[in-house]
Amino acid sequence: MAGTAGTPGTPRVLRAMNDRAALDLLLEHGPLSRTRIGKLTGLSKPTASQLLARLEAAGLVLAGGTTEGRPGPGAQLYEVNPAAGYAAGLDVAPGRILAAVADVTGRTVGRYELPTPGRRPAVPVVRQVTDALDGAVKAAGLARADVHRLVIGTPGAFDPGTGRLRYASHLPGWHSPALLEELAAALPMPVEYENDVNLAAVAEQRLGAARGHEDFVLLWNQEGLGAALVLGGRLHRGWTGGAGEVGFLPVPGAPLVRKVSRTGSGGFQELAGSQALPGLARELGVTDVPSGPYTEAAAALVARAARAGSGDDPHRRLLQTYATRLATGLASLVSVLDPELVVLSGTSLTAGGEALRDLVRDELEELAASRPRLAVGDVTEHPVLRGALESALAATRDEVFDTSR
Repeated sequence: MAGTAGTPGTPRVLRAMNDRAALDLLLEHGPLSRTRIGKLTGLSKPTASQLLARLEAAGLVLAGGTTEGRPGPGAQLYEVNPAAGYAAGLDVAPGRILAAVADVTGRTVGRYELPTPGRRPAVPVVRQVTDALDGAVKAAGLARADVHRLVIGTPGAFDPGTGRLRYASHLPGWHSPALLEELAAALPMPVEYENDVNLAAVAEQRLGAARGHEDFVLLWNQEGLGAALVLGGRLHRGWTGGAGEVGFLPVPGAPLVRKVSRTGSGGFQELAGSQALPGLARELGVTDVPSGPYTEAAAALVARAARAGSGDDPHRRLLQTYATRLATGLASLVSVLDPELVVLSGTSLTAGGEALRDLVRDELEELAASRPRLAVGDVTEHPVLRGALESALAATRDEVFDTSR
C-alpha cells in the first residue's frame, strides 16, 4: 500500500494492508457487518473483529445500525467515519471560482461560488483563493485547518520548471512567477494544481463513462477546446504540462495561425470550439441563434440540433457540420494514441448527447484507421470541481487511512 512504513510482510504492515482493504470496502459498499467484511477480505471472524476494534479506536469507523430482515438479533453494521478527514477542490475560471469540501466518504458537505469579474482582478489571486476556500469551509461548518488537502483546477498548466501558468492567457492575475509560493504560504494544507480538463477526466474515470478504462481520451468543449490523455491508467501531462492543449492543433479547414499560444486562437479551436458555433449556425441558415455568453449559446444550439429530425433542416446541418469538424481534430489524436475510448465532455458536447456522438463516430471511422468506442460524459454537474475533489480525496485517504504509523 502506498505510504505504508515498515518492512513488507511484517505483522504491522499486513495489519495496515488489511485495514486499508476493509476501509476501501466500506467506501465501496456502505455499511457492512463483521461477517461480511470477513468474507470480502478473506479474514477469519476473530481477525475481522480485531480489525474493526482497531479502526473504531482510531476514529476511522463508526458502529451504526444493525442488519434487518433475518430471524434473531441483527448484526452490528460498521461504516467509515465521515469526519475522519476532509478534502477540498477549486475550479478556477475567468469569471468565477467554484469551491467545495468533501468528507472522507466523498460526500460534498460545503460549496461556495466566488465571482471574479473583470480583466484585471481587483482582489489579488491569493485572496480570491482563500476567500473561495473559506466560503466552502464555512458552508461545511468547518475551519480551514480541518482540510487535509486542496486541489486547484485551472485552464492551462503550471510549468514544472518555472512555476508559471502556461496556455491560459485568458485567466487574469494567475501568471506571476511567485504565485505558487504565495499560495503555499497562505494555505495550511498541501496544495496540488491540475489542468481543468485533466480533472474532468479524473471525474469520468472514477465516477463516469471511463470507469474501468486504462487508456482513453477525453475531448472537452466548453469555454475552450482541449483534451485529457489517460495512458496506462495515468494522466499524461507532457514535459511542460501542455499535453492535451489540442485547441492549438493545426487542422484542415481552419486558417494556419502562428504564435497561437499568444493569440489564444487558431487551429482546432477556431474550427470546432464553442465560440465558432453561433457564427456557423447563422451561415447554415439557423435564424433563432441564442444571444448571451457563447458557451451557453453553443450548448443551446447543439441541444436543439440534436432534437432536430433527419431531413434538410438547418439545425440538422449544423449538427452534422459540427460532428465533421470535431472528427477532423479527433482523427489526429486517435491516429497517434489509438485509445480504447473517447469521452465527449463539456457542455458543447454533452448537449448533443447520443445524436452527436453517433455522427462523430461515423465521421471518425472515415478519417482514422483505429476504431475507439465513443461515449458521452456522465459527470455533467461541475465535472472539473468533482475531479478536483476526487484527486484531493485520493491523497487524503492515503494519509488518513494509513494505520501503520
